[in-house]
Amino acid sequence: MAEKKLIKGNEALAEGAIRAGCRFFAGYPITPQNEVPEYMSWRQAQVGGAFVQAESEVAAINMIYGAAATGKRCMTSSSSPGISLKQEGISYCAGADLPLLIANVMRGSPGLGNIAGSQGDYWQSTRGGGHGDYRLFVMAPNGVNEMANFPHKCYEVAFKYRIPALILADGIIGQMMEPVEFKNPEVDAKMLKEPDWALGVNNGRTRRVVSSYDLSEGALEKMVLARVKRYKQIEENEVLYDEKQLEDAELALVAYGTSARVSMAAVKMARAKGLKVGLFRPITLWPYPKKRMVGLSDRIKKFLVVEMSLGQMVEDVRLSLNGRGEVYLHSKPGGSVITAEEVLATIEGVIKKGEKKYAAIK
Repeated sequence: MAEKKLIKGNEALAEGAIRAGCRFFAGYPITPQNEVPEYMSWRQAQVGGAFVQAESEVAAINMIYGAAATGKRCMTSSSSPGISLKQEGISYCAGADLPLLIANVMRGSPGLGNIAGSQGDYWQSTRGGGHGDYRLFVMAPNGVNEMANFPHKCYEVAFKYRIPALILADGIIGQMMEPVEFKNPEVDAKMLKEPDWALGVNNGRTRRVVSSYDLSEGALEKMVLARVKRYKQIEENEVLYDEKQLEDAELALVAYGTSARVSMAAVKMARAKGLKVGLFRPITLWPYPKKRMVGLSDRIKKFLVVEMSLGQMVEDVRLSLNGRGEVYLHSKPGGSVITAEEVLATIEGVIKKGEKKYAAIK
């Protein structure tokens, strides 16, 4: 059995990226993700990589564009307002079909907000976020162990389909400490094969160009449609989710990240009261596990979405079910943590009273 190490979420994320072959990091400080660049600042030097504290978030994402164009595994991280500043650059990266890793350790928003954990960036992350038609591969960890191990999967998907990947965490997971087991073999970055599209020293090979645009007539349409084909392959092959106690459930909680941890506690409390409740946790937020939700709706007709936001993922639940079940919402915005007791009260309202609407808790 692999050795476990007690480590903070942000540090686990950085170490996981290093072990997955990341050898270039560019970022800018912002709470609550500061441990990521801090850790990278000394760890990259140990493995022969490079670290840059950029002059801004805008500079950082454009540095990542350049590094990714060479075919190397690279990464940037930030928190909500900083990710917003990166959006133009992220759109350029997606337009150039560059594989790279972005981490967003969400804070309470909109605007500057606060430094508490929140989930208000779901729409931004799963809808691209910047201008144009594109997607990001988005994974949502619910603890430190997944923070440590998700970078490996993100790089795998990013390079297989040439798409930017995003780990969407929050300030609570970023700051908590838990035992971690790094489950994937450590990648030897020097042994990674250079992609056939990557820039670098020519050495007599065919000239290569990395660009996010082509001004020839109809070229952009062809580029976007070719990208869509890869997106469909991702939707078919890379969906991930987790299920707990849904075998006999009459009500399924749907939650990700910290909300999923709280929801699981609420499930245990509900079961102790004889209520048949389970948890469905999307691990990939894009692609969203639509087909599985439809499958669950064959026997479960009530779904309660739990979010630390005004309610954003709830729209994907509704779109997935398309009327095949009743969808309820328990939400709490602004960096305030939902408690299991609050969720339990909502569960009882849905099951016992059949209440149809739940607004954000005030």
